[in-house]
This record gives sequence, structure tokens and C-alpha cells, in this order.
Amino acid sequence: MIPQPVLATTASLPVDIRRFPWIKPLAADYAFAYERLGDFFAGDPHSSDAWRAAIVRAQGAASARDRVVDVVAAQQEHRQAPAASRAALQTLRDSRTVAVLTGQQAGVFGGPLFTLLKALTAIRLAEQVRTEHGVPTVAVFWIDAEDHDWDEVKSCGVLDGDLVPHTVSVGDPAGAHERPVARVILDATIDTAIAELERLLTPTEFTPALLGSLRSAYRQGLGTAEAFGRWLESVLGDRGLIVYDASDPAAKPLVGHIFARELEHAGETARAAAAAGDALQERGYHAQLTPHNDTVALFHLDGGREPIRSDSDGFRVGSVRHDRAALIEQARTNPEAFSPNVMLRPIVQDTIFPTICYVAGPNELAYLGQLKAVYAAFDVPMPLMFQRLTATLVDSNAMRFLTRHGFPLEQLQAQDEAALNDLLASHLPPGVEASLEQAGRTLRERMETLAGQVPQIDPTLEGATRSTLGRMEDDLKKLHAKVIQAAKRKDETLRRQFKHAQAQAFPAGHPQEREIGFLYFLNRCGPPLIDRLSRELLLDMGTHWVITV
Repeated sequence: MIPQPVLATTASLPVDIRRFPWIKPLAADYAFAYERLGDFFAGDPHSSDAWRAAIVRAQGAASARDRVVDVVAAQQEHRQAPAASRAALQTLRDSRTVAVLTGQQAGVFGGPLFTLLKALTAIRLAEQVRTEHGVPTVAVFWIDAEDHDWDEVKSCGVLDGDLVPHTVSVGDPAGAHERPVARVILDATIDTAIAELERLLTPTEFTPALLGSLRSAYRQGLGTAEAFGRWLESVLGDRGLIVYDASDPAAKPLVGHIFARELEHAGETARAAAAAGDALQERGYHAQLTPHNDTVALFHLDGGREPIRSDSDGFRVGSVRHDRAALIEQARTNPEAFSPNVMLRPIVQDTIFPTICYVAGPNELAYLGQLKAVYAAFDVPMPLMFQRLTATLVDSNAMRFLTRHGFPLEQLQAQDEAALNDLLASHLPPGVEASLEQAGRTLRERMETLAGQVPQIDPTLEGATRSTLGRMEDDLKKLHAKVIQAAKRKDETLRRQFKHAQAQAFPAGHPQEREIGFLYFLNRCGPPLIDRLSRELLLDMGTHWVITV
């Protein structure tokens, strides 16, 4: 799978991800120097041979395809999924069919923009595999909804008409913060949140349909994961995306043997992940996972979600002690009572689906690099990993500002005016800036000469001379600042353009794709947004795209 050429256009601007301070060395090297860490992963996603090998592994792995399809079909029927999504699911009954997976927590209203970008990456990769390798391939979105951290999913960010960021939150229904998110049932506060969205969003021709879809998906009485699935299917189901609710008790018998094995070999998964983390650190990378030796990669679901730890006498679930044999037997006979943690979730996921590739964010990529030995221990083929598409969506005015001035996108993140001052300084008449710099150099040179001569007259005058130099340099700096302020007043247009681009790219100083919900952009652009992103975002792991919308 050869990367496509990365070119700038009037509608898109490529940015090397290594320019961003939040991109860690592991993610950068995975995109640009895979050979440095390839032994932690299953294959280089830049290589067509690696894709062919992943396809062979997935097609040859044991799987209960018909049972999986039946479980997911029941979910689709319950949510009334689009026909294209249902048809894609049925192809999984074919032993040749493989899957490209991605997933995310069930964030209210779909979560941040990166959730949409993850799903689009999976869809695009599935299309590419079908074309290049002639293999039936589906895209699957795994809803991770058994975490109990309600605060992580209850909110969605939007910008108002003045590009001021706002957080719209659902209240705390019964069980929030204690139960897994999937078991939290939406209450009347969901209607209040949608009304708040309606107040904040700038009305467009797409607003009525958007709000109608949201109200259809997010209704009182529905579970949070179900609502998320309905909304995602309304946006991407027509493109054949298969949405899978991993909290479904009906799916747990498919992986009960995985849960039982994790308990039988308690601590092995944690030790393997920790050892890989140590090896990564020895190469100058970071370890995303640092589990304790007694960590079992499972949670127990009994109203809440409790971690399981092992000791010499058995297991502890929260503060309750369990007999070893009894808990292992429960995993086999009642797997609905268990949930995988971050170390075991990929094993569960790739046991259920014939996965050839997982679409990961940068932090996910880091912990997945610690799991190669875990995959081997469970005899599950490790898929390829592909970094998700990453993008910032701006209007044409912001794009013109960035391209006309060659302004680095990442310099918009700081919430001060240092970058603006540098930009304005670069627009000063050359003679002004040069004269100020020359004045500073001449001042220092002359005063340093004087400081070396005056001690011949009176030794105490050297200190007075240097103090005078300091005051004069300070006055010169103040003069320079006044010149910059005068330039700001003179070129207020440039200042407005800077602020306008900054507000979109880094709301409140945070990367847009992590802060603003994708519904905000659907409100601005409507369904054509999906076509634009699918067409213009090239599958290049090392590039962040600035797209005009």
C-alpha cells in the first residue's frame, strides 16, 4: 500500500506531523522510520507485502463468523441501521472477507472530530484493500462503552458564531460515574443539551436536518452506547460502516475462552506488556502502559466495573476476595460478567473480527506496540496498525492567512501574542527593524568600550556605566515594543486574520480535532463534508491536513 503524493492545493495544506509538540517520537518514527521499531508490530503499513500477509493471517484464523454476524445483525436491527451497513455485515459470512477496525468511546453527539476521522480512515483503507488486493473488506467501528468514566464522554465542544468555544454537556443520569457508560440511560438532560446546541450553532441550511438526526439518535430512555451507534450510522452507515457495540452481552460468549485464559495465566499479559514497555524505553521511546505484576487484564461487571487483581490465594475484585477456580469457571459460563481492559481489548476485538488492520490514534499506537507478545500468547494474529487521518478544518479566510504569510499552523496554539508579534515584526519596513537592531548593537559596543575605559578615571564608574547600559537597552526594547504596537494598530486586519485562524485551529489552545465535535462541521457543511474529506484526505500517516470547508 504505497503512500500517495502529498501536495498542497488551494483547498488543502499538508503539515508534517513532526512539527507538532504533542506528537511523540514513537508516532513520528512509525510514520517516517518504521524500521526503528518494526519488531514491536506485525508489519509495515507502507508495504503491500505486509498487507498481503495480514490478509492471509486473518483469513486463516479460526473464527465464529456466522455467530458474530448474527450478534451484530441483531444490534443493527435494533438500531434500524442503513441498508449499506447491513449488507456489509453479511459479507463477513464469507471466509475470504477481512476487516479494518477502529474504535472509540461513546462520546455524546459522536465526540470530537477525530472520531469521524478514525471512521473515515477505516472506510478508506477498506476501499483501498478491496481495490488493490481484490479481497472483500469491511470497515468496523468498535464502540468502547464499558468504561465508567462518565466525565470523559458526557460533553461535546462546539464554536458559536463568534468562534468562541463552548462545552455542551449532558447531566448525570442514574448510575453515571458508577456504571459502565453503556448502562447509563439518557434522561431529560439530553433534550436540554440538544436545545443548548441549537442555541449555540450558527443556523445554516443543514441545521434542521442535523438537529432532527440528533434528536432521533439521542432520546430519553436510550442507552448512551446505543445512541452513539445510531448517530454514527446516520452519518456513515450509507458508506457501509459496520458499527459494533462491544458492551453487548450477546457477544461475550464469543470470547469467554479469552477471559478464562487471562485468569488462568494471571499476570502474564501485564508482564509481557511491561517488558515491551521497558524495551521501548531502552530505544528512547515511552511506555504507554505500566501495569503491575498482579494486574489481570479484565474487569468484573456487577452493577459497576471493578478491576481484578491476583494474589497467592486467588483473586480480588475490588475489595472482595474470590476463589481462583470459581472465578475462572464464571468466565467460561457467564462471560457477560467480564470486560477486557486496554491490554486485552485488542485480543478480544481481533478474536471476534478477522482484522487485518487497526486504525489507531498516536497514544493507542504506543500501547499497541507493547502487545505483540500478548497476541502470540493468545494465538491471535496481530493486525497491522495504521495511524488515523489527522486534520484541521478552517474557512477560506483562515486558509488564505496561513498560505499567504507562510504561517506555521502549530504557532497558532500558544494563547499569547508572541507569534503575532513575530509576524507583525516581519511586516515592518525593513529599514525600521534593521535600524533598531543596529542601534542596539552600536549601543552595546560603545557602552562596552566606555565601561572598559572609565575605571582608569574612577573604578566605581564601571558599574554605573553598565547600569546605564541596562537602562538604555531596556528603553530600546520598550521603543521596539511601541513600534510593534503601532504596527498592530496600523495593520489591524492582519491581527484579525491571525485571531480568526487561531480560534478555529486551536480553540482555547487545544488542537481542533480533539476539542470540537464533528457535528459542528456537519452543521456548517452538511453531508457534502463527508464527501470532501473522503476525497481530499490522502492516506499518509505522516501528514496533518489543513482543509478548507
